[in-house]
Amino acid sequence: MDSFNSARRDLLRLGGMGLAATAVTTHPAAYAANHNPGGTPAIFDIRTYGAVGDGKTVDTPAVNRAIEAAAAAGGGTVLFPAGSWLCFSIRLKSHVALYLGQGATILAADSPLPGASTGYNGGTYDAAEPNTAWDAYQDYGHNHWHNSLIWGESLNDVSITGPGLINGKGLSFGGRREARGNYPVFVAEQPGVGNKAIALKNCRNVIFRDFSILKGGHFGLLLTGVDNLTIDNLKIDTDRDGMDLDCCRNARVSNCTVNSPWDDGICPKSSYALGYSRTTEDVTITNCYVTGNYELGTVLDGTFKKFAPEARVPRTGRIKCGTESNGGFKNITISNCVFDGCEGLALESEDGALCEDITISNITMRDIFTAPFFLRLGARLRGPKESTQVGKMQRILINNVVSSNANSRLCSILSGVPDHAIQDIKLSNIYQEHTGGASQEALVIRPPEFVEKYPDPGMFGPMPAQGFYLRHLRNLEMSHVEIRPMQPDPRPSFFLDNVSRADFIAVTAPATNPAFYFDKVTDLRILLSRAAKDIQIDSADNRSL
Repeated sequence: MDSFNSARRDLLRLGGMGLAATAVTTHPAAYAANHNPGGTPAIFDIRTYGAVGDGKTVDTPAVNRAIEAAAAAGGGTVLFPAGSWLCFSIRLKSHVALYLGQGATILAADSPLPGASTGYNGGTYDAAEPNTAWDAYQDYGHNHWHNSLIWGESLNDVSITGPGLINGKGLSFGGRREARGNYPVFVAEQPGVGNKAIALKNCRNVIFRDFSILKGGHFGLLLTGVDNLTIDNLKIDTDRDGMDLDCCRNARVSNCTVNSPWDDGICPKSSYALGYSRTTEDVTITNCYVTGNYELGTVLDGTFKKFAPEARVPRTGRIKCGTESNGGFKNITISNCVFDGCEGLALESEDGALCEDITISNITMRDIFTAPFFLRLGARLRGPKESTQVGKMQRILINNVVSSNANSRLCSILSGVPDHAIQDIKLSNIYQEHTGGASQEALVIRPPEFVEKYPDPGMFGPMPAQGFYLRHLRNLEMSHVEIRPMQPDPRPSFFLDNVSRADFIAVTAPATNPAFYFDKVTDLRILLSRAAKDIQIDSADNRSL
């Protein structure tokens, strides 16, 4: 500790003597040797390397020099003090921590505008990696990492911490899309354009803690093949995905706030972006707040300004496993999370994923715009044709959930496809309130299969159930589940189509209409329920109860 403090005092004394120019012109390794002779990790203040922090001067060269010096010293902390540090691509190194002090902002410089070759002051972001044979299996943003504000590849022992802000003002949020807020629009695929706030590929021992992200580009965090990962106490207010954990293992996401009205908030994926299938597994998501309900930036500034009801915003903002799902999702818990004014929780296996051993518990949902729960085993099969087959979804427990004021057009949906059933599912202690008021015409709706379609709850259209639509399931147990419409609704609370071996225990539903509809249902029991009398059914087709 004494040597650490001594090194820190040396650096501060250098800054006070006005010797920044000397530090900048010194080779990083020589500087580290002179000012950190014991090899003890030191603090590397970016001002010492020439950074200005006025929001106008491009500070990228100075920042990258500080990172290189810390790496050359065997590791250290690169300090961003209070100021607005305007940057293009910042390149992380192993054993280096970035610390964003109170009042510090890393500001993404403007990318090249459509048709231009350079951005702010003639600068550009690092070039995206060359295209590969497997790029077609996921969208552009997933296939490239270097064209980011902060990026690293094949690193270990890195972190970004501190109470400062990353402002992605100059980043593209993907494709050719309409403006979202008072920001310029940049084309993601155009050379020199930055596409993500933070992107890591094939890294391990990574920590992100305490900072905030405003307008994070296509992804606030894109983490692909990152193992031993901790994400804690981040606040992300953005116009695409908040964070994507793609092909990651041993990951912990906790105490985070994400407002992402136009896309997903917290999104584990298992794409083919690494050139092979890799599972996302051993993941915990806990104590998080996700929403799509608020205008961009108003969660970070504390005003929490809701979109007007007529605003054309999808209000996505959810937690979702998928859609990219080549490798699979295994051994995952999602607990103690709040959903507010967004879509519900989704688990999706569309590209051959084995989705299993997942526990979802202690969730509160309010003002859900689509299905509170969406579990989909489909057959989009976006992957190598010779090896990609329909996956499996099994051993999933959902308990202790309350959902209030959900949109009644879409109930919770659990749906496999013909010959591929979701299996071994248990749901318990669930209270699901929705707006109700569906018409009698809803009773004759039979949703299409859409086996190969991009999976989102809305793809099926209005549903014939007001609580749960259950199709192509095997071994289902629902206990202590209540469905409560705010207005009378003629639809059954539980619609079962091609379901084998189902138990309903202590379920409650409106008594004004049949609670159940069965088609191609075998081996079913209802016990101790207010929704219907105790009964055991060997098989049922086109039957209400």
